Amino acid sequence: MSLWTCPACRRKFGRTGQGHDCEPAMALEAYLATGPEHERAICETVIAHLESLGPVHVEPVSVGIFFKRTTTFAQARPMTRWEALSFVLPRKLSHPRLARKVYSSASRHYHVVNLRSPDEVDDEVRGWLTEAYEAG
Repeated sequence: MSLWTCPACRRKFGRTGQGHDCEPAMALEAYLATGPEHERAICETVIAHLESLGPVHVEPVSVGIFFKRTTTFAQARPMTRWEALSFVLPRKLSHPRLARKVYSSASRHYHVVNLRSPDEVDDEVRGWLTEAYEAG
């Protein structure tokens, strides 16, 4: 995993000098302590799966958690009643679990599933995350 570290905010990015909102990442524990009750268990389940695949950079910021290899391949963002888990695949999915219209850009397709409990991080979601990890 080769990431560039911004000298000002110390966040990691896929390209040297990549544009971003320059604010430091939070410590994972500090981030999870401030979120809705459902968030911790879901995020810990997602993180455990991603870490089982290999190196992953987990970056909590004010809006959610970014998961990176050479680029951001997934994000977890807290909502009032669920966690919106987005992930990037090299193909477009069509599935009833997708919560929003798939946004596509060149060969990257952005998908979102809403998770209300860690049990919803099932084989299907883990498979999508694995594919996103391997592509990212």
